[in-house]
Amino acid sequence: MPSVVVVGQVARDLVLRIEGMPAEGRSVPVQERSELLGGKGANQAVACRQLKAEVELVGVVGDDEPGRTVTGQAAADGIGVGGVIRRKGAPTALLVDIVESGGVRRLFEDVDERVLLTAEDLRASKEVLGAADAVLVQLQQPAQAVSMALDVAASGGAMVVTDGAPPDRETRELVLRCAAVVRADAEETEALLGWKPRDLAHTIKAAQSLVEAGPRIAALACPTGGNVVAWAEGLVVLPLLDEDPEDPTGAGDAFVAALAISLLQDDDPRSAAWLAAAASAEVVGKSGGRPQLNLGELRAAARRARDVHG
Repeated sequence: MPSVVVVGQVARDLVLRIEGMPAEGRSVPVQERSELLGGKGANQAVACRQLKAEVELVGVVGDDEPGRTVTGQAAADGIGVGGVIRRKGAPTALLVDIVESGGVRRLFEDVDERVLLTAEDLRASKEVLGAADAVLVQLQQPAQAVSMALDVAASGGAMVVTDGAPPDRETRELVLRCAAVVRADAEETEALLGWKPRDLAHTIKAAQSLVEAGPRIAALACPTGGNVVAWAEGLVVLPLLDEDPEDPTGAGDAFVAALAISLLQDDDPRSAAWLAAAASAEVVGKSGGRPQLNLGELRAAARRARDVHG
Protein backbone atom coordinates (compact mmCIF):
# COMPACT_ATOMS: atom_id res chain seq x y z
CA MET A 1 0.00 0.00 0.00
CA PRO A 2 1.58 3.34 -1.02
CA SER A 3 2.22 5.99 1.62
CA VAL A 4 1.08 9.54 0.91
CA VAL A 5 1.49 12.80 2.81
CA VAL A 6 -0.84 15.66 1.93
CA VAL A 7 0.28 19.19 2.82
CA GLY A 8 -2.46 21.80 2.74
CA GLN A 9 -5.60 23.34 4.10
CA VAL A 10 -7.83 21.71 6.71
CA ALA A 11 -11.16 23.43 7.26
CA ARG A 12 -14.77 23.21 8.31
CA ASP A 13 -16.83 23.14 5.12
CA LEU A 14 -20.45 24.33 5.10
CA VAL A 15 -22.24 23.49 1.85
CA LEU A 16 -25.64 25.06 1.12
CA ARG A 17 -27.70 24.03 -1.91
CA ILE A 18 -30.23 26.58 -3.17
CA GLU A 19 -32.38 26.98 -6.27
CA GLY A 20 -30.85 30.36 -7.11
CA MET A 21 -29.40 33.47 -5.49
CA PRO A 22 -31.98 35.82 -3.95
CA ALA A 23 -32.65 39.31 -5.23
CA GLU A 24 -31.38 42.21 -3.16
CA GLY A 25 -33.22 42.36 0.15
CA ARG A 26 -34.89 38.97 -0.38
CA SER A 27 -34.22 35.44 0.84
CA VAL A 28 -34.40 31.90 -0.49
CA PRO A 29 -34.77 28.59 1.35
CA VAL A 30 -31.83 26.23 1.68
CA GLN A 31 -32.67 22.94 -0.02
CA GLU A 32 -29.80 20.95 1.48
CA ARG A 33 -27.16 21.67 4.12
CA SER A 34 -23.96 19.73 4.79
CA GLU A 35 -21.26 20.43 7.38
CA LEU A 36 -18.13 18.37 6.90
CA LEU A 37 -14.37 18.12 6.89
CA GLY A 38 -13.09 20.28 4.03
CA GLY A 39 -10.21 22.25 2.57
CA LYS A 40 -8.04 21.16 -0.35
CA GLY A 41 -5.58 19.27 1.81
CA ALA A 42 -8.24 17.34 3.68
CA ASN A 43 -10.24 16.61 0.51
CA GLN A 44 -7.20 15.14 -1.21
CA ALA A 45 -6.25 13.16 1.88
CA VAL A 46 -9.73 11.61 2.10
CA ALA A 47 -9.66 10.71 -1.60
CA CYS A 48 -6.19 9.13 -1.35
CA ARG A 49 -7.29 7.08 1.63
CA GLN A 50 -10.38 5.84 -0.20
CA LEU A 51 -8.09 4.83 -3.07
CA LYS A 52 -6.18 2.52 -0.73
CA ALA A 53 -3.18 4.60 0.32
CA GLU A 54 -1.80 5.11 3.81
CA VAL A 55 -2.25 8.83 4.34
CA GLU A 56 -0.84 11.45 6.70
CA LEU A 57 -2.24 15.00 6.70
CA VAL A 58 -0.13 18.07 7.45
CA GLY A 59 -2.12 21.25 8.08
CA VAL A 60 -3.33 23.69 10.72
CA VAL A 61 -6.60 24.07 12.60
CA GLY A 62 -7.54 26.26 15.52
CA ASP A 63 -7.52 25.05 19.09
CA ASP A 64 -11.31 25.28 19.11
CA GLU A 65 -14.34 23.03 18.83
CA PRO A 66 -14.49 23.14 14.98
CA GLY A 67 -10.81 22.21 14.91
CA ARG A 68 -11.35 19.25 17.17
CA THR A 69 -14.37 18.20 15.12
CA VAL A 70 -12.67 18.22 11.72
CA THR A 71 -9.53 16.56 13.08
CA GLY A 72 -11.71 13.85 14.55
CA GLN A 73 -13.48 13.42 11.22
CA ALA A 74 -10.14 13.01 9.45
CA ALA A 75 -9.03 10.39 11.98
CA ALA A 76 -12.34 8.56 11.56
CA ASP A 77 -11.63 8.45 7.82
CA GLY A 78 -8.42 6.55 8.56
CA ILE A 79 -6.11 9.51 7.98
CA GLY A 80 -3.10 10.12 10.19
CA VAL A 81 -3.50 13.49 11.91
CA GLY A 82 -0.25 13.67 13.86
CA GLY A 83 0.88 16.41 11.47
CA VAL A 84 -2.23 18.56 12.00
CA ILE A 85 -1.26 21.46 14.27
CA ARG A 86 -3.82 22.94 16.66
CA ARG A 87 -2.89 26.63 16.77
CA LYS A 88 -3.76 28.23 20.09
CA GLY A 89 -5.92 31.35 19.75
CA ALA A 90 -6.61 30.83 16.03
CA PRO A 91 -10.04 30.10 14.52
CA THR A 92 -10.34 27.01 12.34
CA ALA A 93 -10.83 27.98 8.70
CA LEU A 94 -14.44 28.10 7.52
CA LEU A 95 -15.43 27.55 3.88
CA VAL A 96 -19.00 28.30 2.82
CA ASP A 97 -20.00 26.79 -0.53
CA ILE A 98 -23.20 28.12 -2.08
CA VAL A 99 -24.31 25.76 -4.85
CA GLU A 100 -27.16 26.73 -7.17
CA SER A 101 -29.16 24.47 -9.46
CA GLY A 102 -27.08 23.54 -12.49
CA GLY A 103 -23.90 23.23 -10.46
CA VAL A 104 -23.07 26.96 -10.22
CA ARG A 105 -20.85 27.40 -7.17
CA ARG A 106 -19.80 30.39 -5.07
CA LEU A 107 -17.18 30.01 -2.34
CA PHE A 108 -16.79 32.24 0.71
CA GLU A 109 -13.56 31.74 2.66
CA ASP A 110 -12.85 32.78 6.23
CA VAL A 111 -9.19 31.77 6.61
CA ASP A 112 -7.19 33.48 9.34
CA GLU A 113 -3.48 33.75 8.49
CA ARG A 114 -2.69 31.92 11.73
CA VAL A 115 -4.09 28.67 10.28
CA LEU A 116 -1.68 28.81 7.35
CA LEU A 117 1.34 26.53 7.50
CA THR A 118 4.77 27.84 8.47
CA ALA A 119 8.23 26.52 7.74
CA GLU A 120 8.45 25.49 11.41
CA ASP A 121 5.29 23.41 11.02
CA LEU A 122 6.86 21.59 8.08
CA ARG A 123 10.12 21.18 9.94
CA ALA A 124 8.21 19.36 12.68
CA SER A 125 6.81 16.97 10.03
CA LYS A 126 10.16 16.42 8.31
CA GLU A 127 10.44 12.75 9.23
CA VAL A 128 6.97 11.93 7.89
CA LEU A 129 7.56 13.86 4.66
CA GLY A 130 10.91 12.22 4.08
CA ALA A 131 9.52 8.68 4.37
CA ALA A 132 6.52 9.05 2.02
CA ASP A 133 6.16 7.51 -1.44
CA ALA A 134 4.35 10.66 -2.57
CA VAL A 135 3.84 14.15 -1.14
CA LEU A 136 0.94 16.26 -2.39
CA VAL A 137 1.54 19.98 -1.80
CA GLN A 138 -1.11 22.70 -2.14
CA LEU A 139 0.67 25.84 -3.32
CA GLN A 140 -1.87 28.21 -1.70
CA GLN A 141 0.21 28.07 1.49
CA PRO A 142 2.95 30.64 2.33
CA ALA A 143 6.17 30.46 0.33
CA GLN A 144 8.45 29.35 3.18
CA ALA A 145 6.17 26.45 4.09
CA VAL A 146 5.79 25.36 0.46
CA SER A 147 9.54 25.55 -0.10
CA MET A 148 10.26 23.47 2.98
CA ALA A 149 7.73 20.82 1.92
CA LEU A 150 9.16 20.64 -1.60
CA ASP A 151 12.77 20.44 -0.42
CA VAL A 152 12.16 17.74 2.18
CA ALA A 153 9.91 15.63 -0.04
CA ALA A 154 12.23 15.76 -3.04
CA SER A 155 15.34 15.01 -0.99
CA GLY A 156 13.58 11.97 0.47
CA GLY A 157 12.85 10.60 -3.00
CA ALA A 158 9.08 11.06 -2.88
CA MET A 159 6.99 11.69 -5.96
CA VAL A 160 6.11 15.35 -5.47
CA VAL A 161 2.70 16.49 -6.74
CA THR A 162 1.84 20.20 -6.63
CA ASP A 163 -1.57 21.78 -7.02
CA GLY A 164 -2.14 25.48 -7.67
CA ALA A 165 -0.05 28.57 -8.23
CA PRO A 166 3.32 29.22 -6.57
CA PRO A 167 3.25 32.24 -4.25
CA ASP A 168 6.37 33.85 -5.74
CA ARG A 169 9.02 33.49 -8.45
CA GLU A 170 11.51 31.68 -6.25
CA THR A 171 8.91 29.09 -5.28
CA ARG A 172 7.91 28.74 -8.93
CA GLU A 173 11.47 27.74 -9.81
CA LEU A 174 11.51 25.25 -6.94
CA VAL A 175 8.22 23.73 -8.11
CA LEU A 176 9.57 23.21 -11.61
CA ARG A 177 12.73 21.66 -10.20
CA CYS A 178 11.16 19.39 -7.55
CA ALA A 179 7.70 18.42 -8.76
CA ALA A 180 7.10 15.24 -10.71
CA VAL A 181 3.50 16.26 -11.35
CA VAL A 182 2.03 19.77 -11.56
CA ARG A 183 -1.69 20.48 -11.56
CA ALA A 184 -3.10 23.95 -12.34
CA ASP A 185 -6.04 25.83 -13.83
CA ALA A 186 -5.62 28.64 -16.37
CA GLU A 187 -4.95 31.37 -13.76
CA GLU A 188 -2.47 29.16 -11.93
CA THR A 189 -0.75 28.21 -15.18
CA GLU A 190 -0.05 31.88 -15.77
CA ALA A 191 1.81 31.99 -12.46
CA LEU A 192 3.88 28.99 -13.53
CA LEU A 193 4.63 30.05 -17.10
CA GLY A 194 4.03 33.79 -17.30
CA TRP A 195 1.14 33.52 -19.76
CA LYS A 196 -2.45 32.36 -19.51
CA PRO A 197 -3.95 29.68 -21.80
CA ARG A 198 -7.11 30.91 -23.56
CA ASP A 199 -8.32 27.75 -25.28
CA LEU A 200 -7.51 24.08 -25.85
CA ALA A 201 -4.58 24.72 -28.20
CA HIS A 202 -3.01 27.10 -25.69
CA THR A 203 -3.56 24.63 -22.86
CA ILE A 204 -1.81 21.87 -24.82
CA LYS A 205 1.10 24.22 -25.50
CA ALA A 206 1.25 25.19 -21.80
CA ALA A 207 1.25 21.57 -20.63
CA GLN A 208 4.04 20.67 -23.05
CA SER A 209 6.04 23.73 -21.97
CA LEU A 210 5.77 22.73 -18.32
CA VAL A 211 7.00 19.20 -19.06
CA GLU A 212 9.95 20.68 -20.95
CA ALA A 213 10.69 22.85 -17.88
CA GLY A 214 11.16 19.88 -15.55
CA PRO A 215 8.06 18.09 -14.23
CA ARG A 216 7.37 14.60 -15.55
CA ILE A 217 3.64 15.26 -15.99
CA ALA A 218 1.56 18.43 -16.34
CA ALA A 219 -2.19 18.24 -15.76
CA LEU A 220 -3.95 21.47 -16.70
CA ALA A 221 -7.62 22.44 -16.60
CA CYS A 222 -8.68 23.94 -19.94
CA PRO A 223 -10.61 27.25 -19.69
CA THR A 224 -13.06 25.96 -22.31
CA GLY A 225 -13.71 22.73 -20.36
CA GLY A 226 -11.96 19.44 -19.73
CA ASN A 227 -8.31 18.80 -18.95
CA VAL A 228 -5.02 18.24 -20.73
CA VAL A 229 -2.45 15.84 -19.30
CA ALA A 230 0.97 15.87 -20.97
CA TRP A 231 4.22 13.96 -20.51
CA ALA A 232 7.43 13.67 -22.51
CA GLU A 233 6.13 10.98 -24.87
CA GLY A 234 2.58 12.23 -25.41
CA LEU A 235 -0.59 13.82 -24.11
CA VAL A 236 -4.28 13.18 -23.67
CA VAL A 237 -7.21 15.59 -23.87
CA LEU A 238 -9.83 14.63 -21.29
CA PRO A 239 -13.45 15.76 -21.66
CA LEU A 240 -15.63 16.43 -18.65
CA LEU A 241 -17.21 13.03 -18.10
CA ASP A 242 -20.24 14.26 -16.13
CA GLU A 243 -22.31 16.42 -18.46
CA ASP A 244 -24.83 17.43 -15.76
CA PRO A 245 -22.81 18.10 -12.57
CA GLU A 246 -24.70 18.54 -9.34
CA ASP A 247 -21.90 20.24 -7.41
CA PRO A 248 -18.36 21.00 -8.69
CA THR A 249 -16.95 21.23 -5.14
CA GLY A 250 -13.94 18.96 -4.70
CA ALA A 251 -13.67 17.85 -8.34
CA GLY A 252 -10.11 19.09 -8.74
CA ASP A 253 -9.04 17.52 -5.45
CA ALA A 254 -10.35 14.11 -6.51
CA PHE A 255 -8.58 14.53 -9.86
CA VAL A 256 -5.22 15.19 -8.16
CA ALA A 257 -5.60 12.34 -5.68
CA ALA A 258 -6.57 9.75 -8.30
CA LEU A 259 -3.79 10.85 -10.65
CA ALA A 260 -1.21 10.50 -7.89
CA ILE A 261 -2.43 7.11 -6.65
CA SER A 262 -2.61 5.71 -10.17
CA LEU A 263 0.97 6.79 -10.89
CA LEU A 264 2.13 5.28 -7.59
CA GLN A 265 0.63 1.99 -8.74
CA ASP A 266 2.81 2.16 -11.87
CA ASP A 267 0.00 3.00 -14.28
CA ASP A 268 1.13 4.75 -17.44
CA PRO A 269 0.32 8.49 -17.63
CA ARG A 270 -2.56 8.01 -20.07
CA SER A 271 -4.28 5.45 -17.83
CA ALA A 272 -3.66 7.63 -14.78
CA ALA A 273 -5.20 10.62 -16.55
CA TRP A 274 -8.41 8.74 -17.39
CA LEU A 275 -8.67 7.47 -13.81
CA ALA A 276 -8.35 11.06 -12.59
CA ALA A 277 -11.11 12.19 -14.94
CA ALA A 278 -13.36 9.38 -13.70
CA ALA A 279 -12.72 10.37 -10.06
CA SER A 280 -13.58 13.99 -10.80
CA ALA A 281 -16.84 12.96 -12.49
CA GLU A 282 -17.77 10.79 -9.52
CA VAL A 283 -17.40 13.70 -7.09
CA VAL A 284 -19.36 16.31 -9.10
CA GLY A 285 -22.29 13.92 -9.42
CA LYS A 286 -23.02 14.32 -5.68
CA SER A 287 -23.67 17.28 -3.44
CA GLY A 288 -21.12 18.43 -0.89
CA GLY A 289 -17.76 17.73 -2.48
CA ARG A 290 -16.86 14.85 -0.17
CA PRO A 291 -15.35 12.02 -2.22
CA GLN A 292 -16.88 8.54 -2.16
CA LEU A 293 -14.36 6.71 -4.31
CA ASN A 294 -13.92 3.01 -5.00
CA LEU A 295 -10.77 2.15 -6.93
CA GLY A 296 -12.21 -0.86 -8.76
CA GLU A 297 -15.32 1.05 -9.83
CA LEU A 298 -13.22 4.01 -10.95
CA ARG A 299 -10.98 1.79 -13.07
CA ALA A 300 -14.05 0.34 -14.79
CA ALA A 301 -15.48 3.83 -15.37
CA ALA A 302 -12.13 5.03 -16.74
CA ARG A 303 -11.98 2.13 -19.20
CA ARG A 304 -15.51 2.87 -20.42
CA ALA A 305 -14.74 6.56 -20.85
CA ARG A 306 -11.51 5.81 -22.71
CA ASP A 307 -13.36 3.43 -25.06
CA VAL A 308 -15.97 6.08 -25.82
CA HIS A 309 -13.78 9.18 -26.05
CA GLY A 310 -10.50 7.60 -27.16
